[in-house]
Amino acid sequence: MNFKKYAASAALMLLVVLPALAQQNVIDIRPATNPDGRDLTIEEAVFRKGLRPQITRYGWEKDSKGKYVPEEMSFEKMRQMPAQESDSPVVKSERVEGLSQISVDGKVIVRATDPNIIYGETVSRNEFGISGGLFLSPDKKQLAFYRKDETDVGTFPLLDIRSRTGSLRSIKYPMAGTASEHISLGVYNLEDESIIYLNVSDFDDERYLTNICWTNDSKGIFIQVLDRAQKHMNLNLYDATTGEYIKTILSEQSEKYVEPYDPLYPIKDGKGGLREDAYIYRTASRDAYRNLYIVGLDGSVERLTKVDADVDYIGNDGKWVYYYSAEVSPIERHLFRVSLKNGKTQRITTDRGWHSVSLSPDFSGVIDYYSNLTTPGVVNYLSTDGKKKEVLCVAEDPSKDFAFCEVELGTVPSADGKYENAYRLIKPKNYDPSGNTKYPAILYVYGGPHSQMVNDSYMAMIRYWEMYMAQRGYVVYVQDNRGTENQGLEYEQAIWRQCGKAEMEDQMVGIRMLESLPYVDADRIGVHGWSYGGFMTISLITNYPETFKVAVAGGPVIDWKWYEVMYGERYMDHPDANPEGYASTSLIAKAASLKGKLLICQGAMDDTVVWEHSLSFVQECINNQVQVDYFPYPVAPHNMMGMEQVHLMTKVTMYFEDYL
Repeated sequence: MNFKKYAASAALMLLVVLPALAQQNVIDIRPATNPDGRDLTIEEAVFRKGLRPQITRYGWEKDSKGKYVPEEMSFEKMRQMPAQESDSPVVKSERVEGLSQISVDGKVIVRATDPNIIYGETVSRNEFGISGGLFLSPDKKQLAFYRKDETDVGTFPLLDIRSRTGSLRSIKYPMAGTASEHISLGVYNLEDESIIYLNVSDFDDERYLTNICWTNDSKGIFIQVLDRAQKHMNLNLYDATTGEYIKTILSEQSEKYVEPYDPLYPIKDGKGGLREDAYIYRTASRDAYRNLYIVGLDGSVERLTKVDADVDYIGNDGKWVYYYSAEVSPIERHLFRVSLKNGKTQRITTDRGWHSVSLSPDFSGVIDYYSNLTTPGVVNYLSTDGKKKEVLCVAEDPSKDFAFCEVELGTVPSADGKYENAYRLIKPKNYDPSGNTKYPAILYVYGGPHSQMVNDSYMAMIRYWEMYMAQRGYVVYVQDNRGTENQGLEYEQAIWRQCGKAEMEDQMVGIRMLESLPYVDADRIGVHGWSYGGFMTISLITNYPETFKVAVAGGPVIDWKWYEVMYGERYMDHPDANPEGYASTSLIAKAASLKGKLLICQGAMDDTVVWEHSLSFVQECINNQVQVDYFPYPVAPHNMMGMEQVHLMTKVTMYFEDYL
């Protein structure tokens, strides 16, 4: 090797990239692999078939000495595992002839006579951690269930073309500022077959009833009662037999919003039972991060995890509480435990990356699954006391037969300078870093609440369409921004009443860094996103027309007044309380500013972001004589599946190929 020539070349390269390095912090790089390998097909990019690291799954079994040890779980063994305990009643909510009903062991216990009344199903459009509507008591003798009254909720028509003449299917859709659903909670006694309803009187009839959970003795029910404005929450206890209110355990309030997301978690008493006097509670409303607290039925609240980082509860054995934490890094997830006796904490996982764990029934051991940017997957056995570690499985790199491009993991500062936003950067196949060749770049964006697009897992959470495009000669860039999760409450709530503003500001920091790279063609930058990402895509190309040449937006929110009450009013407030915010973030007024090429794709049967959004934007483009491209998927819902998704991503690819 000519070391003098290499040193001179390296020095020149350093001078070229220094301006970019002033903005970015490169954490790690996954080098390009197998130059003789093949490129992805679009089907492989969409379905990831054969591209997921093959990790052996393990469960817990007792050995000859009665100790829990990890055991490899075959597919057949997993398939044969019982779906529920054999002594549990079979409870089911369903629609029969268009009317809602609940059955227990095949016997109908309640049935609606009005299609506006729904029993036992999820409510509040799955917000606040709600994912179901049936709650069996610990002693299995009582069943709590949601009752939803949608009488006052407005409807939206979806056109179904699959019949001879087409038909309209009306859905109940509570838009921000309009009437919302009324929720109540019933309790069915399996022994005497009686039904009572809890006497919830807080706030008004459009309150939210969230995170339903039973007391350990099955005598009471906890409800986190949230007002419609989502600024006040009472954690209440009710008598499960009479339905009467007993007491308020704690209350939370915020001038922005309170977002309850977890039920109470029981605490083991160390004697094979559960404590009746206290529970574990997770909230971000008290100390700026989602932390764990010990909540007593007497109203006492004691902070358990005293860390300036978001945590997630996993389990407890009465001595230690186990939890995931972002305290090492917002892009890493690690297992910790904290002592219930003295608050001492212990970090259990130490390998860099993103960890998912399974604790043994006696909490003596952990099956730890993890990966990082350059590690496809590893499974370790760890003792919870930190004294033992055993490697159970190491996954092969599934990309070994492919010509995968270089992936860079790093951070750029947020626009306000307070945070570091993670990014992944996929460089083009066989790219020339010198700047002699300029490559077009594509920003893939989501950016909305409860999302994290980049972490330190295998290839930094890559979507394989990104690699597909890099193999075709594009720089592909993905970045998180304020408003997403894992960096605390202030970071999340930066978007309040102005969705899109802080997010765009942060994304543009990344774009300016991207433009400074010597191999990026700053005149050919595109953007693509779906749902909240579709909103961000159109926001970016209309607010920064000098930067973005081409955009493809899928299922985009156009104006938050057309989005649902639960989500929209949390982040944007009520339209009457924040008319300026709704007006400034609406993309209707931005249609006239569109300069580049924009393609909008949407499923005509979308019941999440209804058709009114994108069609209204198209009409405003017509009104302003602005050209826009539009492609509907006639029978698709909000998210494309199967071959529709292949068609979609082929369409997206073609649009960038044609115009970028």
